[in-house]
Amino acid sequence: MPLLSPHTHRSQLSPGPPEMNMELDKEFDVLPFGVDYGRLENGLVYYVKCNPKPKKRASLALAVKVGSILEEEDERGVAHIVEHLAFSATKKYTNHSIVKFLESIGAEFGPCQNASTSFDETVYKLLIPIDKPELLSEAIQVLAEFSSEIRLSKDDLEKERGAVMEEYRDDRNASGRILDAYWTLMMEGSKYADRLPIGLENVIKTVSPQTLKQFYKKWYHLSNMAVIAVGDFSDTKSVIELIKTNFGHKYSAFDPPPIPQFKVPFHEDPRFSYFVEPEASGSAVVISYKMQADGMKTVKYYREMLVKSMFRIALNRRLFRISRRKDAPYLSCSIASYVLVRDLKAYIMTSSCKEKGTLEALESMLMEIARVRLHGFSEREISVARALLMSNIESAYLERDQMESSSLRYDYTQHFTDNKPIIGIEYEAQLHKFILPDILASEVSKFAEKLWTSCSCVIQIVEPQAFSVIDDMKNIVMKINKLENTRSISPWDDEHVPEEIINSKPNTGNIVEQREHVNIGATELTLSNGMRVCYKCTDFFNDQVLFTGFSYGGLSELPESKYFSSSMGSTIAEEIGMFGHRPSVLMDMLAGKRVDVDIGIRSYKRTFYGGCSPLYLEIAFQLVYQLFTTKVTPDDEVMKRVMQVKEEAILARERDPYTSFSKRAREINYGNSYFFRPFEINDLQKVNLLKACEYFNTCFKDPSTFTVVIVGKTDPTVAVPLILKYLGGIEKPPQPILHYNSDYIKGLPFKYPKSMTREIVCSPMIEAQCMVQICFPIELKNVAMEEEIHYTGFLTKLLETKLLQLLRFKHGQIYSASVSEFIDGDLPCLTGDICGNIRIEFSCDPKISSKLVDLALNEILRLQEEGPSDQDVETILEIEQRAHENGLQENYYWLNQILGSYQSRIYSGDIGTSFKILDEGRSKVRKSLTPLTMQLALQRIMPRRNQHTVVILMPQTSWFKRIKSFSQWTRQGIDMKILAAAIAGFTVLALGFRRHSKKS
Repeated sequence: MPLLSPHTHRSQLSPGPPEMNMELDKEFDVLPFGVDYGRLENGLVYYVKCNPKPKKRASLALAVKVGSILEEEDERGVAHIVEHLAFSATKKYTNHSIVKFLESIGAEFGPCQNASTSFDETVYKLLIPIDKPELLSEAIQVLAEFSSEIRLSKDDLEKERGAVMEEYRDDRNASGRILDAYWTLMMEGSKYADRLPIGLENVIKTVSPQTLKQFYKKWYHLSNMAVIAVGDFSDTKSVIELIKTNFGHKYSAFDPPPIPQFKVPFHEDPRFSYFVEPEASGSAVVISYKMQADGMKTVKYYREMLVKSMFRIALNRRLFRISRRKDAPYLSCSIASYVLVRDLKAYIMTSSCKEKGTLEALESMLMEIARVRLHGFSEREISVARALLMSNIESAYLERDQMESSSLRYDYTQHFTDNKPIIGIEYEAQLHKFILPDILASEVSKFAEKLWTSCSCVIQIVEPQAFSVIDDMKNIVMKINKLENTRSISPWDDEHVPEEIINSKPNTGNIVEQREHVNIGATELTLSNGMRVCYKCTDFFNDQVLFTGFSYGGLSELPESKYFSSSMGSTIAEEIGMFGHRPSVLMDMLAGKRVDVDIGIRSYKRTFYGGCSPLYLEIAFQLVYQLFTTKVTPDDEVMKRVMQVKEEAILARERDPYTSFSKRAREINYGNSYFFRPFEINDLQKVNLLKACEYFNTCFKDPSTFTVVIVGKTDPTVAVPLILKYLGGIEKPPQPILHYNSDYIKGLPFKYPKSMTREIVCSPMIEAQCMVQICFPIELKNVAMEEEIHYTGFLTKLLETKLLQLLRFKHGQIYSASVSEFIDGDLPCLTGDICGNIRIEFSCDPKISSKLVDLALNEILRLQEEGPSDQDVETILEIEQRAHENGLQENYYWLNQILGSYQSRIYSGDIGTSFKILDEGRSKVRKSLTPLTMQLALQRIMPRRNQHTVVILMPQTSWFKRIKSFSQWTRQGIDMKILAAAIAGFTVLALGFRRHSKKS
């Protein structure tokens, strides 16, 4: 039987899965589907599965049912510290040699080679290459070391305290404080309320190695652990043998204590919080309803899950429509479900609001839930939700043989830690097919009965300053209850939704020229309207087609007088409806259709981009056609909303302690260019709605200036006629519009500093935060531009690796460091030399920021004078090669490679040749990469140590202390003009404090 309903177009779908037993009381198998699963004699559980994506890679995990909830009062934060120290030293590996091993095989330390600690579990994750047999064996050995051999010595702990403290400090911002307060209120009466995984500052700073060892020995038992291995294995038996070899001989020293269960009490009376946070990014309302997280044991439970999913979809679409109304009660609003801790979930509604608008938002949110209880959802709303769920499962079914190993690893981890069943995508597709058509609107609407304020409800309002009190919140709850009891809430008034995206059929174009580029497997078409289209057919995913169209000429061409209006054009057009329909209407027109199209107007280019299922390629092209043929007209109502959202964003930004830091860093590195200066309130007054729409209408008007690249699962016999009909059907205007030669694009109006600048930016903040930015101007010569770009990429990776080793692993004073390059707005097609910069950023303890800056600069100087080691070069080559190998299996990679071939300065009309030269350039640089060539590249691209800028964000202190801190900078060479300006600023600030104290 077909997977979808008879009314769904499925010309490219394979037959659906075989029918299975759909009895509601049928229980799911407790054993996970489609994976080798077992338990060793010592209690360790294992999951092993062969999966070919990505090729020659394995995704591994050690899942431990041990989290922060098991900590005693003097251990708060210990579970997380143990996780940190696992990568520091074990019985076999010392001095972060685990990290060095992973990086040496191209498994870069970061999101894929890391770990996470939550309330109920700790999970160690590795993503490794397995093209050499010994790599898998050693990686599993690493997991075995984590299970029982973490060293936890005094020296290891002292080295890692700073990194853990920096992670703690990074969380002590506005959003962290808001979340902590809300969590405590939600979990009141349970141990979960005061067991946040990050722990307590005092424990992090003072906990002893003995305390860590006691916790580790008490809870880290093999019976609490599982090894998960998913990868491109030749067979599973050999992998299971490796697990047995590395884990089978291990036994617990004593019988482990049972993992206790900690319950969260439910409550009838709603809990209220009015949280005033001066640094909040905006005003917000959060309403949560806690409930038991029932295990999905039977088909009946699965059906209930689908009902809840339909409820969320239908309600979210209403909330979105309300946010687009005139004088909307909030800027945005949505509801989602979350598993909070083991056996507890919550449905959480969140809205962002205008200042002083939280009470209005709260009333609207509660009103909408009550409206559903009184009047329910319409059949049309439920049909939309049904279509979306069916579309999602159809996509998963089509991609069932192409799922990433990391995704499967996550599923098996959840099966072990949360008993989440794994029944297989084929069976899930059948469940959707048979259950969804029978779910009625009345059944979905009934779920609103579980969202009364008497159902363990917690309501929080967040404001940057107090405008209301909790009694106001209680009064609104009583008001909505009264309206509902008297049935004084009107039914939902839905919008009309047209059936067709385009109103008139385009005049089909034709192919003027066709070229085959064999070396990249791509075909290039030149259409009769001048548009150039290049497509590459792949089989990486069965349900993915990606596309990007670009044209030269963007915001850099605008004078300052037109910049502010024009730069707002895309935002305004999106709200009005750049595809010919309002966003709230288009949302329903596309329901169940896997297609997404968006636009970008950037410094040097205008682009449209997106992705779709091969089944909906026609709709994607229809949207592109609409983009070029729709004339966006001014709308005062939309303008009011856009300006309000923009104004709220600016006000929120000004409350952020990091704003003054980022603004000053931009001024120092790029001058006071209006292109780099963020919008201010007075800039909004310069925005002319008519001019904004006029500029947007010119951006996507002339098809002859656009090149479109399409990559994915496309059938040319289907795709080409659609290309000709919709892309070729866009009429070329009589006169060229925004027709720019790529060699004469206007550069951005900025200049890099020519000398060293060091500056401390002091910002008032509730809790101390510190951010460091070190910026090196660079200049890449046109003679060997493509090779220099590759060298720059290798340099940034070298610097990031070495600075992390120095500041994190040696000195233990940062959590992470990022090194990135900016190359003149990423426009490699200019004919001259290119300016850019290499930027280093990390956060740290404010007291040692200047010391860490010196350590970083000295390390860069050492690399320039001595060069990196052979191991350093081998590591970055391996990391780059592994990333390249992964990219070759991804549509995104090929899309970007083909776009880069068109946009490269070496492009001269043949992307096949351009691609070949670029690929050979990469290979040439890789082959030439040695410690000496890296050293020379550092000297050439970052030639002088004294030509850099340093900007440090510091908490605002007294003027006397700041003058003292500036005197330290003076000894290091700070410009005396900066010091004089700082003293003048402090004098003004001191007078301001005096005035304030008098008022007080």
